[in-house]
Amino acid sequence: MNVVLYEPEIPPNTGSVARLCAATGSPLHLIEPLGFKIDDKHLKRAGLDYWPHVDLRVHGSWEQFIRRHGNGSLCFFSKKAARSYVTARFCDADFLFFGPETRGLPEDLLAANDANSYVIPMMSPAVRSLNLANAVSIVLYEGLRQLGKLQ
Repeated sequence: MNVVLYEPEIPPNTGSVARLCAATGSPLHLIEPLGFKIDDKHLKRAGLDYWPHVDLRVHGSWEQFIRRHGNGSLCFFSKKAARSYVTARFCDADFLFFGPETRGLPEDLLAANDANSYVIPMMSPAVRSLNLANAVSIVLYEGLRQLGKLQ
């Protein structure tokens, strides 16, 4: 399964997701523009010494990503989606999309991919959203569970 961060903004979140990707063997795709430089010390610190184990792929834009992977299975995760992530049926080749921390995935992108858009339900209306790294962890491990990859 591939993890895709669309225009991530906060280096420690991306570093934590990179560490998760190293632990699960999942490629990490970053779609530019990024809110930081790829050599940011906070990004590197959050990923610890696992960076050599991260299959990192940086795409210059959404269009560049689509040209390369547009025929793949794309799944989008947003608080703006209607269906719970537990209703998704994952496969090995999925690309799991998560938006930037302050604004989430663009609404036009979600509208164009409504059938493949999911939400992680929250029990408290006082909370606007989950931390990006936590959201990626929840979804990625559910996908791995469905695929029988957890022991």
